[in-house]
Amino acid sequence: MNGLLLLVISMVTLLLAYLFYGRFLARKWGIDPSRKTPAHEFEDGQEYVPTSPAVVFGHEFASIAGAGPINGPIIAAMFGWLPALLWLLFGSVFFGAVHDFAALYTSVRNKGKSIGYVIERYVGKAGKRLFLIFVWLFSILIGAAFADIVAGTFAGFDAAGMRNSINASVASSSSLFIIAAIGLGFFIRKRKASDLASGIIAVDLLIICIVLGIFFPAYLDKSIWLYLIFAYIFIASIVPVWALGQPRNYLNSFLLIAMMLAAFVGVVFTAPQISIPAFTGFNINGNFLFPGLFVTIACGAISGFHSLVATGAASKQLSNEKHMLPISYGAMLVETMVAVLALISVGALAWNGKLPEGTPPVIFATAVSGFLSQLGLPNQASFIIVSLAVSSFVLTTLDTVARLGRLSLQELFSVDERVGNENKFWVKILKNKAAASVFTLLPAYLLAIMGYQNIWVLFGAANQLLAALTLIACTLFFKKAVFGKPSRRILMLIVPTIAMLAVTYTSLSLSIRNKILLLLNGKFNPAVDGIQLGIAILLLVLGILVAVSCAIKLLSKDQNKEISQTG
Repeated sequence: MNGLLLLVISMVTLLLAYLFYGRFLARKWGIDPSRKTPAHEFEDGQEYVPTSPAVVFGHEFASIAGAGPINGPIIAAMFGWLPALLWLLFGSVFFGAVHDFAALYTSVRNKGKSIGYVIERYVGKAGKRLFLIFVWLFSILIGAAFADIVAGTFAGFDAAGMRNSINASVASSSSLFIIAAIGLGFFIRKRKASDLASGIIAVDLLIICIVLGIFFPAYLDKSIWLYLIFAYIFIASIVPVWALGQPRNYLNSFLLIAMMLAAFVGVVFTAPQISIPAFTGFNINGNFLFPGLFVTIACGAISGFHSLVATGAASKQLSNEKHMLPISYGAMLVETMVAVLALISVGALAWNGKLPEGTPPVIFATAVSGFLSQLGLPNQASFIIVSLAVSSFVLTTLDTVARLGRLSLQELFSVDERVGNENKFWVKILKNKAAASVFTLLPAYLLAIMGYQNIWVLFGAANQLLAALTLIACTLFFKKAVFGKPSRRILMLIVPTIAMLAVTYTSLSLSIRNKILLLLNGKFNPAVDGIQLGIAILLLVLGILVAVSCAIKLLSKDQNKEISQTG
């Protein structure tokens, strides 16, 4: 299979999906450009901030496009390029992009509130508590996995103690980005800068940071970077979103798009051959195609994390409802293109059907820099820039997940959740920004020490299960609060909900089964396997309880409509 042909097929499929299916959903659900959005209605300068659609898109894309669209397809290539490609395209068009659009729409029509609020409104407080616990636990998992990945790309010394100049340059440039983002955030906020002016300044700042990073690399151990990363995302989780998180993600979105364009140009002009079989088998070294393929690819096709970004940030920044389609459905399709490029990359580096060795970020950076070197660009410089972009993907996701995890914990212990307990000391502590951030990031740090490889499968399962729970909550809202026959508006949500519940329940059950077998065979490691077993059981139980609670309400005969939500 030729990589260029695969790229063209993917691009045409995703473009047609946006023009036809995406617009069909917008018409069916009733997008209203004249309706006042929560960002204007509840503007507070902290969370609710009316923002340019270009900035919101950049923030959304940079937040959702973490390690998933690169790691997932590269790992899933063990099943062959065909099943991976089919799931990426079909899953993103009819599952992932629909999920993202529905989550943003539901949040905007519910005052910019979270999916937990929707569950409370239609299911009850108990359902909301269960969901918020699930989200908090998921935030810990994603924070641990992604922090370990970033620290690995920043590590200035290899296992033998030798200096790694590329990693050190990436770390230095990424650190400078943070400083530049703070200045950019204040400039956009205080000067009311236009999209053009902001974009020009952002590109200039990116170039300066990259050049300085190359000439002044920062050599620090991975363990030190892990400390610094968690210190940074702690700060990012408590400061106003416009001061750091939003401008940094906007700034990095230019780098991420530049990386995609570089990979795209490289594939177009080199037309690499995909040197892995189209299909290798249903069972690869104990990994089954179902549910392994769907859980492993994760963010490239559908991701529950996207709903947290949409309802925790984008819905509070959206200036007009007409921007919902590109910011949600469109951003998901762009992320899928990253995943397709990652699949082409691993196929191009394969030899005689054997997948290349190394971590997925290194494989991706090696392939793209190799494409560019064939076009005459210096290989080392290309590798540094691509590696920097990959780490930016992940670090911007960490910015967001730290804030979302903190908000989930605060919401869990908010006054309306704990009537009568609002004056208790421990409730006041957990409602505090800094304390809620610590209680989220500390367990994430402890899990990060284990390494992301040990929790990636759990992260994938939790991610897909969160997507299923979000979909069923959105389905409940659509049934209760829209005009016309509900079946015409919720069919496109019900099918992916049922499919993802089947995938995730199967995956978590297999994980629990495997750990129990290790225990019975005397190969159980309490420090690693014990934590994984406990998390898997907790995720499965929480997921079942939330799904059952929503399903009971969804199937109830209550015909009361809340027409004001969409009228």
